Amino acid sequence: MNNLLLIHQARIVEDWIDYNGHLRDAFYFLLFSQATDALMDHIGLDAAGRAQHGHTLYTLEAHINYLSETRLGEQVQVFTQLVDHDIKRLHIVHHLYRPADGQLLAVSEQMLMNIAIEAGRAVRFANPVEERIGHLFESQQSLPRPGYCARVIGIRR
Repeated sequence: MNNLLLIHQARIVEDWIDYNGHLRDAFYFLLFSQATDALMDHIGLDAAGRAQHGHTLYTLEAHINYLSETRLGEQVQVFTQLVDHDIKRLHIVHHLYRPADGQLLAVSEQMLMNIAIEAGRAVRFANPVEERIGHLFESQQSLPRPGYCARVIGIRR
């Protein structure tokens, strides 16, 4: 987890548990969605930044790899890696861990797009946001590309 950004923490609650006694698949994505909200705050697209710049992020694509189970009451943490970016997009990977034993529970690769709220179309990041993105990207340059990045779903034959 070196240089990965600890972006979100939560405790697994009863409403998120399925008939098998562990976290329902949809709530993994809820945790990743909350992590994306926290990332927005981190790069300056919090409520004040969205109001100031008139921008927000939309998720264009998301993939989840479910790797291990988590149960009621367990604490989880989401660490984020900015894999790539350009003037309008972020390519990120969220890693969901159980800190009690360091177990990697799930990974979500996502493509996010900067959107002008009023126009509803893609626009370049505002300069202060772009600067924060650049700092985050630079701080993670030494990280290897995540193993669950750019995978394709298919049945191996």
